[in-house]
Amino acid sequence: MLEKLSYAQRQRLAYIDFCLLFKGEIYRNDLIKRFEVGLSAGSRDFNLYKEVAPQNLVYDHQLKRYFQTDSFEPVFEHDPKRTLVKLANDISDGFDAIGDVQFPVEAPTSLNVPDIFVIARLVQAMLKQQAVMIRYTSLSSGESRREVVPHTIVDNGQRWHVRGYDRKTESFRDFVLTRISEAEITDNAGVEEGSESDHEWHRKIPLQLVTHPHNVTHSKAIEMDYGMTDGVLTIDVRAAMAGYLLRRWNVDCTEDASLNGPEYQLWLRNRTSLMNTSNLAIAPGYKVT
Repeated sequence: MLEKLSYAQRQRLAYIDFCLLFKGEIYRNDLIKRFEVGLSAGSRDFNLYKEVAPQNLVYDHQLKRYFQTDSFEPVFEHDPKRTLVKLANDISDGFDAIGDVQFPVEAPTSLNVPDIFVIARLVQAMLKQQAVMIRYTSLSSGESRREVVPHTIVDNGQRWHVRGYDRKTESFRDFVLTRISEAEITDNAGVEEGSESDHEWHRKIPLQLVTHPHNVTHSKAIEMDYGMTDGVLTIDVRAAMAGYLLRRWNVDCTEDASLNGPEYQLWLRNRTSLMNTSNLAIAPGYKVT
C-alpha cells in the first residue's frame, strides 16, 4: 500500500510513525503544523496510517492525542545509525520530527573540518571522472603539488579522506581532506586511473572479531556491545579500509593477543585474512610474519 502513495503522503505517514516511535505520542495538530495541511487532510493521513497499522496507535479523547500502543511495530525503517546522527545534529530529512523537539542526543565534538570548496572540487572531479591538481601537506614530506584522480570520499571514523589514483607514485592512495589547501580540476582520467582499477578498494576481506582473551573480565558485555553471534563478530570490509577500522576500535592484531591495556577489548582471531593488504601500519600490534 505504501508504494502506491504519493511522496508527500509517505512523508506525512513516516512523520506519524517517527513521532509514535520516539515521542510515544502525537497530536493531530503536530502533523498539520509541520506540513501545513488542512484539518481534513490531516485526519485522512491518520486514518490512512490506522488502515496500514491499526495496532500501532490509540486515540485518547480526553487528552486529544494519539499514543503508541504496546504492540507498536514501525511501519517505516528508521536506521539506528542514521537516526542517531540526525538527532544529534538536529538534521531532518522531512520524514521525521527532528526540529520539532530537542531530543537528548549529543554528537562528539569534531576537531577538524575540511574546506567545503575543496570538497566541492573533488566531488565535481569524481562525477566527471577528471583529475585534480592539489596542494597537499603530508607528515613525511611536507607541502607538495600532486595530481590525483579521486574516486571516493571516506570517513575513517576520525577524519575524512579522499581516495584516488596518485599520478606521482602511480598508485591508489588516501589523502586527508584537511591537508588539502587547493584543488583545481585538470584533464580527464585514464582508464587505469579509475576506481575499477583500485583492487584494494574493491577487494573485501572477512574480519573475525572476538572479546580479548586477557583484557576483559566480563566478555558478555563486549558481546552485547558489538552484537556478536556465538562470541564472534564477522564483518566484511574493504581491504583499503581494514587498517582504519582496526585502529579505530583498538583491535589487538597480534598473533597471541599480547597487547595489554583496557583499551584493547577486541582481538582479531583470523589475522591471516590481512595478508597482502596494505595500510596496516596503523593496525594495533600487526606485524608481517
